[in-house]
Amino acid sequence: MNSRIIRETLPPDASAPAANDAASATPAVDLTDNRLYIHRELSQLQFNIRVLDQALDERTPLLERLKFLLIFSSNMDEFFEIRVAGLKGQIALDHEMIGPDGIPPKRALAEISEIAHRQIERQYAILNERILPELVAHGIRIVRRTQWTHKQKLWVRRYFREEVAPLVTPIGLDPTHPFPLLVNKSLNFIVRLEGVDAFGRDSGLAIVPAPRVLPRLIRMPLEICEGGDNYVLLSSIIHAHAEELFPGMHVLGCYQFRLTRNADLTLDPEDVEDLALALRGELYSRRFGDAVRLEVADNCPKDLIDYLLKQFGLTESELYEVNGPVNLARLFRIANNVSYPQLQYLPFTPALPKALKHAEDLFQVIGKQDVLLLHPYESFSPVVDLLRQAAKDPQVLAIKQTLYRTNANSEIVDALVDAARAGKEVTAVVELRARFDEESNLTLASRLQQAGAMVIYGVVGIKTHAKLMLIQRREGSELVRYAHLGTGNYHTGNARLYTDYSLLTSDDALCEDVHKLFSQLTGMGKVLHMKKLLHAPFTLKKTLLELIAHETAHAAAGRPAQIILKVNALTEPKVIRALYKASIAGVHIDLIVRGVCCLRPGVEGVSENIQVRSIIGRFLEHSRAYWFANDGEPQLYLSSADLMERNLDRRVETAFPIEGKKLQQRVRNALELYLTDNTSASLLQSEGQYLRPAVPGGESPRDVQTELMEKLCGAGSAH
Repeated sequence: MNSRIIRETLPPDASAPAANDAASATPAVDLTDNRLYIHRELSQLQFNIRVLDQALDERTPLLERLKFLLIFSSNMDEFFEIRVAGLKGQIALDHEMIGPDGIPPKRALAEISEIAHRQIERQYAILNERILPELVAHGIRIVRRTQWTHKQKLWVRRYFREEVAPLVTPIGLDPTHPFPLLVNKSLNFIVRLEGVDAFGRDSGLAIVPAPRVLPRLIRMPLEICEGGDNYVLLSSIIHAHAEELFPGMHVLGCYQFRLTRNADLTLDPEDVEDLALALRGELYSRRFGDAVRLEVADNCPKDLIDYLLKQFGLTESELYEVNGPVNLARLFRIANNVSYPQLQYLPFTPALPKALKHAEDLFQVIGKQDVLLLHPYESFSPVVDLLRQAAKDPQVLAIKQTLYRTNANSEIVDALVDAARAGKEVTAVVELRARFDEESNLTLASRLQQAGAMVIYGVVGIKTHAKLMLIQRREGSELVRYAHLGTGNYHTGNARLYTDYSLLTSDDALCEDVHKLFSQLTGMGKVLHMKKLLHAPFTLKKTLLELIAHETAHAAAGRPAQIILKVNALTEPKVIRALYKASIAGVHIDLIVRGVCCLRPGVEGVSENIQVRSIIGRFLEHSRAYWFANDGEPQLYLSSADLMERNLDRRVETAFPIEGKKLQQRVRNALELYLTDNTSASLLQSEGQYLRPAVPGGESPRDVQTELMEKLCGAGSAH
């Protein structure tokens, strides 16, 4: 786009009140011009492309590059299941919603189709031309049918007859056998047949669904291979023996395909009496939502492709012909093979802060000082250990906790169960509608209830996304509170893969705020005043806009002004407009946005003072931090909330202050590392593309994740 936006006078934007007259005197620009905004779904696609790019980075170990390629597949699956399905739904219901970017759903779908086709073709080219040959060089092979030795053919035939054929249900297509209802993302085959069967049927077509209970990737025995790890695809096994499924018939062709369906839940909590019961029913229907994408082997004849498209009500723009398996995510078995440590990231051991290294009583430590942890470089175990200690401590009377994503058998849930069984008052606010974790959350809710815990499902129509734990303990004649506030989920597995902050505190005011928030979630009443905690949907967005406006006023008055925001996504139009105003006033703004960003940086006269960078590396960047220079008295909040409409308006979220120069400086130092990263960072351009800048001559490569690992736990060491 042309980076010069025509200026025109606008009425003051009430969404971001000016802190003083100096700020409101900033030159007026049309901040509603749709050229200033990037379409949300197109930005999401750009993120997925950045993930795929990692598969080409020779500095990354080979199996990790394979993982990035497979993560791209998983991301694209969800993108079609949720985002593309949502756009198609708007069109089908004649309820098209056009955002600040001004792009209608039909045009967005056309652009998505063009980009997605190009990138998926690129993905398979990377797999076939780069990744698979390099795997072969290291003794890891996916053996194609044309490469099977005689011994391998005999083994595959026996495996098919003993393990596969008894579970396969081939479906001949005729008037009494209509086209089957196929499960979302399941592996299937369309088979062209010749001949007449025992009942005189000769439709010529059949569908073979691959049994879902069978692995898609099977390792062949060492004795029939010449060294290394040799795998065969289930699709190859079925393809090679398709004729055995149709005795007396001649198979003219067998072609794999996979259908992606709408997987978003349409449950309206206001229309049901029992959310958990209704959700269980809705989870089943997710498997059979409307079709949104068809993937087929690229050797499938056109007439069969047209037949499938007609059956699913799809067009050619929704067809993806691929040169390889249609279910690439199944290759994670190879990527996770621990037998090849030289092809994976070096292991590391998360560190413990000095204050916790030899601490036997966590309450005593936290009672004296706040403890800030940066995962995964610093261990998540103190959070789990605090809960375990609370479960056993006779002085602990009550525990309250939010659970958004975790596991029913996690250490966190184990500790809550132990606490409830020990007679403590345990309250768990379980968010049943955490996308794709609904079933797990239903299971953990049942487990907690059976142990005697009080389980609350949050607030109708508003997801509880805040990460909070509150422990109430009797100490002498006083009731003392301890809290954990985090930017990530209570999931010990994710804590090894995601970057997140944890704050362990006994600060009276902050703990009182956490207590009030739990009271709002479990009971009923008016909004309670918080002293330190910002909480959505009430005070978080309002305060954030005020903080941006204050920084704008400082710049307009000629004072130094800077904002650093680190989030996973930035889509909220009012926040974007406030940042544009700040940039126009002269505020230096650094945005570290891992995924979707609808703000356009570098637009002349509007966002020249804004730089947006995305970091993609070994760990998923998940922490959220809001830092404001505030005229020499920095203000810093860590948060569970991304800067999206859903987070700020339709979720229960928190942002908690980090106080004290020592802890503030810790976070600020980490943010500075993100801003100097010249290895993993991609910079958003004004036209919406991301570029990874070349390292200037004489400048050393810098990688924020590597530097944090070296600083906090020793890079690559397994100590």
